[in-house]
Amino acid sequence: MIQPVRGFRGADPPSGLQGRAVGAYLGLAVGDALGATVEFMLPREIKAQYGVHNRIRGGGWLNLKPGQVTDDTGMALALGEAILAAGGVEVHTIARAFDAWLRNKPVDVGHTVRRGIVHFRRSGQPWVPENPQDAGNGACMRTLPIALATLGQSEAAVAAACQSQARVTHHHPLSDAGTLCVVRMVQAALEGASALDLLHGPVKALLAAHSEFRFRSRHRDNPSAYIVETLQAVFQALFDTDSFAECLENVVNRGGDADTTGAIAGMIAGALYGVEAIPREWLHELNSEIQRRCRQQALALLELAVQRYTAYSGTTVGSLNHSSSRWSSLRDRCWC
Repeated sequence: MIQPVRGFRGADPPSGLQGRAVGAYLGLAVGDALGATVEFMLPREIKAQYGVHNRIRGGGWLNLKPGQVTDDTGMALALGEAILAAGGVEVHTIARAFDAWLRNKPVDVGHTVRRGIVHFRRSGQPWVPENPQDAGNGACMRTLPIALATLGQSEAAVAAACQSQARVTHHHPLSDAGTLCVVRMVQAALEGASALDLLHGPVKALLAAHSEFRFRSRHRDNPSAYIVETLQAVFQALFDTDSFAECLENVVNRGGDADTTGAIAGMIAGALYGVEAIPREWLHELNSEIQRRCRQQALALLELAVQRYTAYSGTTVGSLNHSSSRWSSLRDRCWC
């Protein structure tokens, strides 16, 4: 039986807001590693080979080592490093980080991502023109650092930051909307929202604006990289289960683009349930260097969010006014 983690690489796991932030980042990586084994398989093929796929075992079409991750986690870490290097969301720094990531010959890279990075190399422009073929999930899979770094900022600022990183490679209304919805879900979960809050908040708003994302009409098996199918599978898995492990097992056993559905479901569920809910077997199998970088970056991005808020407001935490009480509460929980 899979058990939630009780230890954290020899130390007590972080709690509160920090624990949810670390849970989101490790959830992304765990979901990526778990789903990569069955990427592009059909549910019946997964069942025939594994019964229920619930171990990080490597293999798959990429012939990965156990615990190895793919472009989902790799691009998220590149994005986070760029944000930390610039002290905020700066699109040229982000584009250069993606370019460096690609030059390091990652194990996997999507066609739309590669095309966007090559466009930056040739033009110097860190954004691509709108394209009807850009409604993929590549911008969404890597967006977690935006959710962490912009926590506490206005809705407009969060949306602008989200769009800046996304449009380095993807420029499509559905990609923009789905990616922003995931960022808002993660941020709400970090603040302590329940799954029901996520459903009636960010997800309801997404469905009202873009009915394509409605997810109750059919069971979404074998989801493609199309952002609509990806998020339909993620929403079904998230809202039809009650734990991190159940959510991740549910979504990756649907097959299809399973590393990315796993990564997106993992970041949301990790923020929702916290790091202690991640099965210890999965953390023990996850590449130790990836685990270290995810934990370190999650905490550093939260620290940046605090620093940028206090610099912008011109106040210290002790002198925040009443209108800033929501952020003051978040900051207090972050460092308790």
